[in-house]
Amino acid sequence: MRRALIFLLFLLPASLALLSCGGGTGSAGGSQTSGIKYRAFLTNSVSANTGAAGVYIVNAQTDVRALVPPISTGNTPGLMVLTPNRSQTLVFSGFGTPFPDNQFSIINNSTEAVSAHATLPGYTESFVVSPDSTTAYIAIPAASVAGQSSGVVDIANLGAGTLAAEIYCPAYNPTVTNPVCLPYPVPQPPPSVCDATPYLCGGFNPPYHFLSMGNTGTRLLAFSEGSDAVANAVAVITPSNAGTTNPVITFASGSGPTAFDHPIWAVFNSNDTLAYVLNCGAECGGTQASIQTLDLTTTPPTPGVPVPVPAATVALVNNSTLYLAGTPTPAQPCPSGTLATNCGLLTIFDLSSMSVVQPPNCAAGQQCPIVITDGYHTRMALGSNGQLFIGARTCTEIIPPLSPPQGAETRGCLSIYNTLPTAVGSIQPYSVGIPPENGDVTGIQPIATRNVVYVVQGQNVQGGSLYIYDTTIDALEYNPNDPNNPGQISNLVGDFVDVITPDF
Repeated sequence: MRRALIFLLFLLPASLALLSCGGGTGSAGGSQTSGIKYRAFLTNSVSANTGAAGVYIVNAQTDVRALVPPISTGNTPGLMVLTPNRSQTLVFSGFGTPFPDNQFSIINNSTEAVSAHATLPGYTESFVVSPDSTTAYIAIPAASVAGQSSGVVDIANLGAGTLAAEIYCPAYNPTVTNPVCLPYPVPQPPPSVCDATPYLCGGFNPPYHFLSMGNTGTRLLAFSEGSDAVANAVAVITPSNAGTTNPVITFASGSGPTAFDHPIWAVFNSNDTLAYVLNCGAECGGTQASIQTLDLTTTPPTPGVPVPVPAATVALVNNSTLYLAGTPTPAQPCPSGTLATNCGLLTIFDLSSMSVVQPPNCAAGQQCPIVITDGYHTRMALGSNGQLFIGARTCTEIIPPLSPPQGAETRGCLSIYNTLPTAVGSIQPYSVGIPPENGDVTGIQPIATRNVVYVVQGQNVQGGSLYIYDTTIDALEYNPNDPNNPGQISNLVGDFVDVITPDF
């Protein structure tokens, strides 16, 4: 169903409220901190007798929870983003709850305290940070704006701890040649929305849902959601043009053989002159998933001809190799040995040749699908020993009975692909293993100094738990601090959502 929604960059006049974080969470005033050199931060989305919601700290070298209270970051903290200079962690609280607080918090990593927070005008699933770590861009597709259609992108000044942004201009019209966002007051925004300050503006219909930041900070791409032709355009934002008479936003949509098909993400070349756009295609209501170049040196930016791939909702780039994960429509049949009937696919894509490549053990001229779990894939990370961790949500769960018979299958939403020419644990070269843990995967974080990957899994089943995987065996790690529970940490109880490591 078409949503007549308009993207705007909306000014929130109030500064972020400063929070005092006592009780051992650390603060600029010198309160106690964890004292841990290599930390992992985990968001816990529930409060219970065993602890409060917030950001928990774990020693990522010893797999022991820090003896400090969690950092308070809203009622249901979830998604986190680490700034490139690793000095701050950004946390959003509120998605998927009946009464969301929509709190956006900035943690000072050295003091382990919240330095500032604000209430956003809606939920977000995507926020990115400029390479110089000074600015965050927050996509809020359902934000309500008085007198106008919904949708904003807020811009946060991370140094000052304030939100500031541009405002409304007319919705993008795909029939207009070279549409741009012009400076205020041409065209004149409605008086109910704008004030006397000459901010710049940008519009789109429907609103943006996901953002991708370039390597140099000179380009920010915004991707809309929806099922009509307007959803198949990419907004190219030039942050440095804000406050000048130059257009802040231009649009690229392509036509005919160069048309986008539900673009949702992009990766850039080193100088941000070329973007590789990920088209979700059929899985997002379109026709064909693909990878498509976008030349950012032209005005408007010029889309290339898309190269079809089986499915793609998440990607990871490793040099010139792009790993793509998704669930095709119709779904990939699962191999024998599982009760699941529908599966997804991992695709290896070579950016230098713009072509799909088969795994190294595939015979010349053959097609060798890399079968993973189904579901909507949102997480991917490359751990040590060449082990690629792929996480999805709403996959086909295989949950054994309460008194499972010996050998009963357990299957969740995590897949591990062995990129090495040698076997790792039970996973053969260039093959996939599905660990026997249930639930959606909402966080994956390799631990840089160890052969370990932290995975948060279990949402929609038993609540998110932190699992510790040993990449030398592709199985749960033996933790001497909790020998009766492989891969887990004593006294770490909650409904966890995301995990990052600020010190690596």
